[in-house]
Amino acid sequence: MASRKTRVVVTGGAGFLGSHVVSELAWRGGYEVFVPRSSKFDLRDREACRQVVAGQDTVIHLAARVGGIGFNRERPGELFYDNAIMGIQLMEEARLAGVRKFVALGTVCAYPKHTPVPFREDDLWSGYPEETNAPYGLAKKMMLVQAQAYRQQYGFNGIYLLPVNLYGPGDNFDPASSHVIPALIKKVYDAQLTEAPCVDVWGTGSATREFLFVQDAARGIVLAAERYDGAEPINLGAGAEISIRHLVEMIVEEMGYRGDIRWDATKPDGQPRRMLDTDRAAGLFGFRAQVGFREGLRHTIAWYRQMRTAESVSRAPHALYSPAGAG
Repeated sequence: MASRKTRVVVTGGAGFLGSHVVSELAWRGGYEVFVPRSSKFDLRDREACRQVVAGQDTVIHLAARVGGIGFNRERPGELFYDNAIMGIQLMEEARLAGVRKFVALGTVCAYPKHTPVPFREDDLWSGYPEETNAPYGLAKKMMLVQAQAYRQQYGFNGIYLLPVNLYGPGDNFDPASSHVIPALIKKVYDAQLTEAPCVDVWGTGSATREFLFVQDAARGIVLAAERYDGAEPINLGAGAEISIRHLVEMIVEEMGYRGDIRWDATKPDGQPRRMLDTDRAAGLFGFRAQVGFREGLRHTIAWYRQMRTAESVSRAPHALYSPAGAG
């Protein structure tokens, strides 16, 4: 007699990261996956949360409102409220519904502004986050507090993962809300298209970031869902950092752009440095990143170029013609 498949709901499963997590679950097999769409289930509404978790064995909560530095500066209240209320209500309804495992996805923005590099999970509470994204980071960090409190009082199995900045095919390239890699790729692509002599980039380029390819992140999340049942937060990263200046130079090189880069030092750099210590994930559930950064960057650029080319073709007017021999 065949065993029943594990029922998993992936909030945000139609999004950038979520679609890769759903693909990873499908590839592994043994899962019955439910992806609630935001058009039908607004997770800021508690009844929607109740419906989403009903009958599920595992919840992987990826749904979030996110954006780059500009978006965080313009909408801090929305980012705090929406992310906090989604996480709090969804976890509570999962507990009430008897869900066996809750995987909460946090953010590297939860770390203090001046955390020693590499960021270790034990440093998570050693200071206040970088100001431009603190409301978002703190809202997401409340899921760690909630998961640990629920474990202590109710024996609820909630785990908390802290991924670094993600990138890869399918990312958000909207300049109003995108993160640094897709924003830069779009800027350079548009500059090439219009033959612009320069590209403007925020900040000084001195800040450093760590980037994790989205397929690696999806694999790490599923591994944690399968193998990790602890109370402590876990970093998911690649274990290497790159300056924004070097990142820009790499993108320009890979895309073959010949113009200049103009740095706008009046704009914020954000957190000075970001790189995670990834030993805990490796030791507890065997996760290490596999995709090298330049390789992942090439995949991302190629996907974006194909997407923009397809858009151009679809918008092009169709020529009218007469079949040969028609009169």
